[in-house]
Amino acid sequence: MAWIGISDRFGGRFAARGLTCRTDSEPAIASDTLMPRGTLLLETRLSAEGRPQTLLGFNRSHPWPGSFTLQSLPGGGIVLVEAQGDDLRHVTLPIGADGRMDVLRLSYAWDAPARWAQLSVERTERDTPTLVAPHAPHPLLLSDAQGVTTDARRRVVDADVTFFALSNTVEPIGPMPGLTGEVPIATPGGEVPVRRLKRGDLIMTQDGKVVPVLQVVKRVVPAKGNLRPVHLRAPYFGLRRDILVAPQQRLVIGGSEVEYLFGREAVLVPARHLVNGVSALRGEGPDLVTYHHLLLPGHEVIMAAGCPLESLYLGRLRRKPELLSRSVLAGFDRARLPEHAKPAWPVLKPFEAITLAMNRAA
Repeated sequence: MAWIGISDRFGGRFAARGLTCRTDSEPAIASDTLMPRGTLLLETRLSAEGRPQTLLGFNRSHPWPGSFTLQSLPGGGIVLVEAQGDDLRHVTLPIGADGRMDVLRLSYAWDAPARWAQLSVERTERDTPTLVAPHAPHPLLLSDAQGVTTDARRRVVDADVTFFALSNTVEPIGPMPGLTGEVPIATPGGEVPVRRLKRGDLIMTQDGKVVPVLQVVKRVVPAKGNLRPVHLRAPYFGLRRDILVAPQQRLVIGGSEVEYLFGREAVLVPARHLVNGVSALRGEGPDLVTYHHLLLPGHEVIMAAGCPLESLYLGRLRRKPELLSRSVLAGFDRARLPEHAKPAWPVLKPFEAITLAMNRAA
């Protein structure tokens, strides 16, 4: 079970056995080999002018006629249309027109044997996905997955699409882990890489509390677009060493500028808003990245190599069983999940984060 294809404007890669496997011994793909389940992940902005967009589309004539399109509509909405022969299936996901400048992450997941599918959209500035369940899906041909990923002649992709990727399993949506595996976390016994922590271990919070880890979650995602790691450099942000975090990972930023601008002792700022080419850079590396995070009883400020950042924020996810079942916490007992009523500190809006960054650079 793995990501098997990834593509952006610069080209694409495909490996039926997974992108982390060697491609020099890839077996030939029969034209009728099916992907009974999987996920298409696509990151894009919607047209600022409100024009209709074919975000991704392709047609085939062999071994049987078929097509697939993912479109955005003027006024807000994502339409998925798939066909095999004369059997046409479609669904519309309303999203409103107020977020046309947001970066959207669209996920179409399907399990044809179970007659289940789901189309969802996640916005980088919001915590809760929007989703809809289409009718029973058709399986995808593996040859289509290969062609649409690697052959620009076989697809239509809108210029606003940052990247798209294909997995041969149903991928989670919802709360996203935000720390790469080597990020050191403060514990009573010293710093420990987050990938080595486990349920029941104790960690230290910024205010000196010792709290238990309820769950360590991780997720492998394409290292593209707004999933590409951010490289935070020491000694900025209180760091004693450089670390890599996810763009949506929120840091606790305090100081006189924060108090002056926002009237608060500290605020939460997503790492992507701190990228300035000096203290924070876009990370470089392979096509895939594994992010980890710690679920604690409360929403806490934890210390990573001296930098204060937030633990995994769940909000009231336990009250949404459908969304919980699609998340990285799907196997966790819902009755034992905590509720995080509000973040530990206010979360800056994008324009506020940009204002703060400009003041700090001045």
